[in-house]
Amino acid sequence: MSKAAEMAKVSARGSFHFLWGLVISTCISAVATIFVGRLLGSDLYGLYGIILIAPTLMGTFRDWGVNAAIIRFTAQFRAENRLSEIRNIAISGMVFEITLGIFLSAVLFGVAGFLATTVFSRPEITELIQLASISILADGIVKAASSVFTGMEKMELYSVVLIAQSAIRTAIMVTLIILGFGTYGAVLGYTISVVIAGLVSASLVWLASRNLPKLGGFKIEVGAYVKTMLQYGIPLSLSSIINSFLFRYYMFLLPIFYVADNIAIGNYSMASNFIVLIGFFATPITTMLFPAFSKLSPQKDKQTLKKVYQYSIKYASLIVVPIAALVMCLAQPAVATLFGETYTSAALFLPLLAVAYIFPVFGSLSMGSFISSQGKNTFLLYLTLIETAIGVPLGYVLIMQLGVLGLIITTLAAGIPNMIISLYWIKKHYDLTVEWASSAKVLLSSVISAASTYTLISLIPLSNIAKLALGTIFFAMILVTTILLTKTVTKTDIENFRNMLNGLGFIGIILNLVLNIVDKLAKKT
Repeated sequence: MSKAAEMAKVSARGSFHFLWGLVISTCISAVATIFVGRLLGSDLYGLYGIILIAPTLMGTFRDWGVNAAIIRFTAQFRAENRLSEIRNIAISGMVFEITLGIFLSAVLFGVAGFLATTVFSRPEITELIQLASISILADGIVKAASSVFTGMEKMELYSVVLIAQSAIRTAIMVTLIILGFGTYGAVLGYTISVVIAGLVSASLVWLASRNLPKLGGFKIEVGAYVKTMLQYGIPLSLSSIINSFLFRYYMFLLPIFYVADNIAIGNYSMASNFIVLIGFFATPITTMLFPAFSKLSPQKDKQTLKKVYQYSIKYASLIVVPIAALVMCLAQPAVATLFGETYTSAALFLPLLAVAYIFPVFGSLSMGSFISSQGKNTFLLYLTLIETAIGVPLGYVLIMQLGVLGLIITTLAAGIPNMIISLYWIKKHYDLTVEWASSAKVLLSSVISAASTYTLISLIPLSNIAKLALGTIFFAMILVTTILLTKTVTKTDIENFRNMLNGLGFIGIILNLVLNIVDKLAKKT
């Protein structure tokens, strides 16, 4: 348990450092989204989203599992005190990403005219796709650097990159659009910000690794390290590529079936941007679980692994699921307040998108990280193929008939079989399972809070901003009450939280005061 406690403390510290960077950068990006969305309108904002489909899709063919391999081997080498190899892994991974990024950027630049004219039926966006192609190379550097930071558990460096990129993107995009550059200004601001983030990332990787011992001096067997990373990462990368391609396939179908309907696509893009509110908390958890699980052996650390796995599901659910429920019940006043009346469909798309964040009660945030950390990437590939076999025909039919609603329904439905199979497979091979009683309590508390809040704001005739404020406060009160009454949080959980908060400095002290209040209320209840 001491090993599990220490891992929890390290993961909590890493998650916190990632969280503050994610929160600040996303708040800055939210400002950009609100201003850009209002200045461009739903039509041009939808066009901006279509332009970024191509570089995003092409970027999925850049990684080949190397980033995941960087995280796994860096965490593993740190646990085994093989510090000299961490530097070599980092440099080899960066070289691979830069080389492939240059090639893919050149390819997209060459086929931009075909995509704009033939695929999207919008020839006027050719030059904008070419401009955005530069982001493939720059984003590859950012992703490789973030993997190094994650494996070394230096998430504060990743946060610096996130904040710098968001601030630069917001400043340039808003300025250029105000000056009358429209969609061109938005794409240019996006591209420049990614390029600068890539340069900052490379510099921070050098700073983080310069004091590590050098294995082999200045000569690094880049080819050998890349080969090792590819052997681990190719099945995982194929899974990631197919997953990303599947989603981009859905996005390709939208402008094909709805050539003139930029408005629906703009509403969907806006709802997708808003859903990052839940990602504030889900992303740091999933990011830090991978290196944590990578340090554990099912044979040597069986009991520790069981505790870490079950607690990761319970605590992730405690954080993410209530926030998803809050977003679902306050979607309409939130969208109206932040984005205006032109994004009416976004209030419908947003709660449907939030449904995916209810699945952590079944272990959705932990399963992928655990399976990958144990090197079972071929199994993940099989799961992806199953999802693709379901999603391709289902998506074609539903998107053709229902548009954006069909896309959302497809992404939710196609992933459910994988979750069920993963639960069974992990139980069979590792004897690990969800603590179902805890998950049921978290889900019940969230549902009761959301239903009560939605009923309240529906009955009271207030402005949207007043509904948003009142609903948030009321939801929090009901949630705390139901969690205490159902004993969702136990004394052991509170002690675990205290341990995880150690090392967070002043923030840890403040959060400990909150825990003291919760502890007293729990005892009285």
